[in-house]
Amino acid sequence: MTDIQRCEVRPGRLVEWALSPATVAAAADLPADPRPPAYVQEGHIRTAKTVRDDGLFVPTWLGTAFDIPGTVDLDALEQALRGWTLRHETLRSGFRWDGDEMHRFTLEPEAVSLQRADVGEFADADRLVQHLQDRFDTCANALCWPNFLYAAVIRDDCTSVYVGFDHSNVDAYSIQRIPAEIHELYAAAVAGRPTEAAPVGSYVDFCEIERADADRIDATHEIVSRWRDFIVRCDGKLPNFPVELGLEPGGPLPTQKLMREMLVDADTAAAFESYCRPFGGSLVGILAATSLIVHEIGGQPVYRAVVPFHTRVKSKWSNSVGWYVGGAPIEVAVDQAPDFLAAVKTVRAELQANRSLARMPLARVLRLLGADFRPTSPDLYSIVSYVDARGIPGSERWDELSAYGLVRVSYGDQVCVWLNRLHEGLWFTCRYPDTDAAYKNMRLYVERLRDVILTVAREQHTAELAPADLAG
Repeated sequence: MTDIQRCEVRPGRLVEWALSPATVAAAADLPADPRPPAYVQEGHIRTAKTVRDDGLFVPTWLGTAFDIPGTVDLDALEQALRGWTLRHETLRSGFRWDGDEMHRFTLEPEAVSLQRADVGEFADADRLVQHLQDRFDTCANALCWPNFLYAAVIRDDCTSVYVGFDHSNVDAYSIQRIPAEIHELYAAAVAGRPTEAAPVGSYVDFCEIERADADRIDATHEIVSRWRDFIVRCDGKLPNFPVELGLEPGGPLPTQKLMREMLVDADTAAAFESYCRPFGGSLVGILAATSLIVHEIGGQPVYRAVVPFHTRVKSKWSNSVGWYVGGAPIEVAVDQAPDFLAAVKTVRAELQANRSLARMPLARVLRLLGADFRPTSPDLYSIVSYVDARGIPGSERWDELSAYGLVRVSYGDQVCVWLNRLHEGLWFTCRYPDTDAAYKNMRLYVERLRDVILTVAREQHTAELAPADLAG
């Protein structure tokens, strides 16, 4: 995960694809689709509207960048992009406002076509980066439709593809699958053969199912009570990252910065995982380490966080593009878990007790709580996310193909940390408020996190070698 400034953008001829005017016109005449937005979609779009009404435009798109080696066949690439668009129903579905209500509309596949625009040559990489960012800000926007854009920078030796989507359409897992899927469709188009991709479940269908399930609960439900108690212990709000961030109380939404680096190599990541596996894996270890580190930095006696989990609970959603993410609360009292072993045991117990809460949309819970959670920030809470991406198709070629997941860094008062285990090692990416205090403390966090992982990995290596040494 990175931003568009750090994904190896190189000069070349820029071509863009958007939904055609005919497709947009067809959408304008569509009747309402009875399938509602997911709560996470509705919350995201309402937040964007609130922030915009307060006078601030906060881009929040996600995207992917990757290379196609050799001389590109633009017609085949266009065919691949259209085929991929048709495969994922959420990309031909949008929302209209009727007063304060949101209503979905969805195009049939045959109504969807792309329009290609040859933007021209860019000899300067910085100017190209700025143009791409500005275009995605405009076209991959929560408050418009269409809300995604495809682009390609063409050169003789290779073509770089950039795709950006409003967050309501995609999550991190969705964008990580894109390079391999587009490559497969492109190769088939070049060869003139049909693709054999299995059909995927529709995120639009998932939204309807999840929302119907969420609407069955009321304010007396146990899930609501557990969230209520957690929020009370968080002083009536959802938790931010518990270190000093230099935020001005009641001040304007701050700009943000990005921090990214390789945290540890592949061998160290494997040893850390081996140690943590009996307790649930590397995510448990990362959260345990975080609880100890933020106590060292900020002195908080209890680490409280909302942990993101995917909600792809059925196999038909596994390859589907959409925003399949929920959150589960955890609390780690450092006085009862003062070292790493005690902390991983505590985190494991917290996740075992609370992970199921991630299947209930938090936006539904907050509505039932009746609290004033009027959103003023694009992030409802801080996150520390861990994903092992090595099993994603094509991930072994990401380095070769300059493949990146893209996150827009703009404004926000929360800290978002993404840890991605790749074949090369464990990568750290963080979006944080642009203040001196936040920079200092997030640098401390990342250095101490590396120290903890290295220490645990060394202990694991020692433990694994000991039996062989004793055997002689």
